[in-house]
Amino acid sequence: MSGHERLKDYSRESHTFKVRAVLAFGVVFLLMLVLVGRLYYLQVMQYDRYVAMSDDNRVQLQPVAPTRGLIYDRNGHLLADNRPSYSVTVLKEEAKHLEQTLVDLREIIPITDREIDRFKTRLKQRRRPFESVPLRFRLTDDEIARISVNYHRLPGVRVEAELIRYYPEGQSLVHALGYVGRINEQELQKVNANNYSATHYIGKLGVERFYEDELHGQVGFQKVETNARGRVMRVLERTDPVPGKDLVLHLDMRLQQITEYLLQDRRAAVVAIDTETGGILSLVSTPGYDPNLFVTGISTKDYNGLRESDDLPLFNRAIRGRYPPGSTIKPIIALSAIDTGVVSPNYTIFDPGWYTLTTGGRKYRDWKKYGHGKVDMNEAIAQSCDTWFYSVAHKMGVVPMSKYLGMFGFGQVTSVDLPEALAAILPSKEWKRSSRRVPWYTGDSLNLSIGQGFLVATPLQLATATAVIANRGRWVQPHMLKGYRTQTEEGIQLQAPDLEQIKAKPADVQLNNPKYWENIIKGMHDVVQGPTGTARRVGSDAPYEFAGKTGTAQVVGIKQDEEYDAEKLAEIHRDHALFVAFAPLKEPKIAIAVIVENGGGGSSTAAPIARKIMDAYLLGTDPRVQEVADGES
Repeated sequence: MSGHERLKDYSRESHTFKVRAVLAFGVVFLLMLVLVGRLYYLQVMQYDRYVAMSDDNRVQLQPVAPTRGLIYDRNGHLLADNRPSYSVTVLKEEAKHLEQTLVDLREIIPITDREIDRFKTRLKQRRRPFESVPLRFRLTDDEIARISVNYHRLPGVRVEAELIRYYPEGQSLVHALGYVGRINEQELQKVNANNYSATHYIGKLGVERFYEDELHGQVGFQKVETNARGRVMRVLERTDPVPGKDLVLHLDMRLQQITEYLLQDRRAAVVAIDTETGGILSLVSTPGYDPNLFVTGISTKDYNGLRESDDLPLFNRAIRGRYPPGSTIKPIIALSAIDTGVVSPNYTIFDPGWYTLTTGGRKYRDWKKYGHGKVDMNEAIAQSCDTWFYSVAHKMGVVPMSKYLGMFGFGQVTSVDLPEALAAILPSKEWKRSSRRVPWYTGDSLNLSIGQGFLVATPLQLATATAVIANRGRWVQPHMLKGYRTQTEEGIQLQAPDLEQIKAKPADVQLNNPKYWENIIKGMHDVVQGPTGTARRVGSDAPYEFAGKTGTAQVVGIKQDEEYDAEKLAEIHRDHALFVAFAPLKEPKIAIAVIVENGGGGSSTAAPIARKIMDAYLLGTDPRVQEVADGES
């Protein structure tokens, strides 16, 4: 041992150890305080935040679609129903290999390329994560079974049930009701996106479109617990949706079917109106099409077949067809002439079969080759004498005629809840100058007086004008909705709508001399029940009194030296047949307009149809039953 070797200082080492131990303990204690503080911050101070974040991963808020309201006719017949349908859907978050999943699925059930394209479009438009997207609708039981046994190799694929619109009467009501279809991005931007967050369908046409807000209802919500893959484990909380309102229409389904039967697939349209309320009793446009094809998406083949048909089944003739009204407007022309004092009700002419503005000038021909001889206003209406109307039109010009036609609803949309209805064309000096860049000529007035030339009207407008005549000037707005149907303890209740809040009613027609209503109506009565009326065969045996007016609208022009010969013309170039009427005469209940395209004369084609429809409504008869009985006998 060296002399310089020092002895160990245990006392000093012990002190150094204690100092180090204290420092170490202090550091550990400080770290413990930091850890506890952090735990306190996370577990206590940030509790609400992290619970919410945890719930976001575990709990989802899902919208619940409301049940769409039903639609009934005036007698409680169901017109638009909801039926369960099964669809195959795909949840993208679970389908890791989406393209392969689609390939595998196509091996199990038939899926077209168009359905694949539509699915991918919907996938891009998906509104939130973990929202399944439909791929194919209306699965059969066999297809559901095949998918079920292959779930293990189809991640993300589900079979889901939903209520879809169903129209029990098919094409009988499509032009009156419209239909619903898949909602698209443009439509979604026009509605409350939250209220439609679980809705796949929206009204596309007609009543379904106009009353979309009432029929749709209010969306509900439910909180659901999901697993890590997003599959719903249980429902934690639910706010039920508010179902849409059930609608009751003025439509009479029996009358609608009878009307369709009488038209027998001709290109035609009929509108029948309740003269007291303005409710539309029947609205038929033939041919039609099955709206059920459009609910979940029509195939390209079926749509092209409808679109390319020469009969235009997609076209709603009743509210969008613009036709020359022909002689059906003559009562209004006569009314404008006598009420403005241009001529008196006793004004009489001699009709040689033609009229000229100047001696030796162009001949405006009457429909009767050798004329009607001596004719006053009543006979001019009853026999539809063109020459009498040429004469008064020459005297008064276009201004009174255009004004009075406008008072009866021509040239405007006066219906309340038919969104596709057209205003058609009510010509005037101003209209021709702005649209044709030429002045109005006297010959134009003569053409207007017999419902030809620039004037075009829809069957709905003709029925509306007839209802105003029946009411002696009192306006009723054509509308479909009768009320909202609710079920209470006392039974089914009907809440009437406030139509004035939807659309203001046009002003009643106030004549300078109200007694002229009876002059005009007398002429219309003599059309069907007078000794020389153009439709006297239709009204001669009627057990009630009614008034009407025939019309024949020219489709192609006939040269001065030629005569109209239907047999020499292709059917599409033949005259349209028109008839308007109201019944009974004293206390009207129904006003009707009938047009049969290329049907020839109004008295021979359109008038018999109208008579049978009025009989069915007023007397309860059914021409379908009668024809069966006649066939058996």
